[in-house]
Amino acid sequence: MIRRLLFRATACLACFAAVYFTANMANAESPENWPRKPVRLVVAAPAGSSVDIVARVIADGLKQRWPNGVVVDNKPAASGTAAAVEVARSAADGYTLLLGYNGPLATAPSLYARLAYDPFKDFVPVILTGSQPNLLAVNAQVPASNLSELVALMRASPGKLNYASVGNGSASHLCMELMKRTLSIDVVHVPFNGGPPATQAVVAGDVQMIFAAPSNLIGQIRAGKLRAIATTGRNRFAPLADIPTVAESGIPAMANFEALAWNGIVAPAGTDRAIVEAINREVNAVLARAETRKKLFDAGIEAGGGSAESLGRLIKSEAEKWGAVIRATGARVD
Repeated sequence: MIRRLLFRATACLACFAAVYFTANMANAESPENWPRKPVRLVVAAPAGSSVDIVARVIADGLKQRWPNGVVVDNKPAASGTAAAVEVARSAADGYTLLLGYNGPLATAPSLYARLAYDPFKDFVPVILTGSQPNLLAVNAQVPASNLSELVALMRASPGKLNYASVGNGSASHLCMELMKRTLSIDVVHVPFNGGPPATQAVVAGDVQMIFAAPSNLIGQIRAGKLRAIATTGRNRFAPLADIPTVAESGIPAMANFEALAWNGIVAPAGTDRAIVEAINREVNAVLARAETRKKLFDAGIEAGGGSAESLGRLIKSEAEKWGAVIRATGARVD
């Protein structure tokens, strides 16, 4: 009797296990049934920043393509590295993505002695979402209308002028460090947690100058509270075509100066390749729309796009370029 009861119990357990396994396999994530729920896009920058603008424009476009939409979650702490850590530790199912930029995706390993993630091992590239030159601007009371005058002012007062950045390791930070090294000038770095507070500090006159994404500065320049000096692209930036580039400044040492701010989406390592390709395809479709490109253009941002592999190559090349600058200038965070 006991043996018969044990046999029946074992058979019941086996049957239950088979049913449970089959049910879970049916609900398991696969490229065919993805996305079944909202996708969370973690943004390594604060609300109102240029990266946040890109995130929300893309999220609005994807709502028309993904029934459950996209939730934008801003996490700007620790210069964007906190967001990177969170996404790196998330499930590799395509439902948690990171919209990052130069700092957390390329330069952080050179800046931080102890980093809780590895951008080259813990993420898979998905797509470049946008790029723009940085714009150098000064408080309207600073007596400089072009780069030559500003450099002369800095040389006349070494160590007495300050520059704001949108965070340690950002393109905003490293642009000025590269300029300092190239021109042998001394200006003090004051980092902020994102573009909006950094911009406000310059507007208030607490800090004299800033390199930042144009979208952070255009409104204050138009209001007469900041003065545009130069952009950092190799060529003039179409939305700001009247502003010269750093290379056009007439300073020989700056003739080849170029430094772009860019942002892109990455997913946790191990995410199914077919899901990565699906996200890439859908975001490319959104970025190709005339409406999307105009919204970004009006904010001073050039729409991105392209393959996941091209974003991977950009991250690698930027890490090498700015890693050399960081080592040469000693611009480490810890």
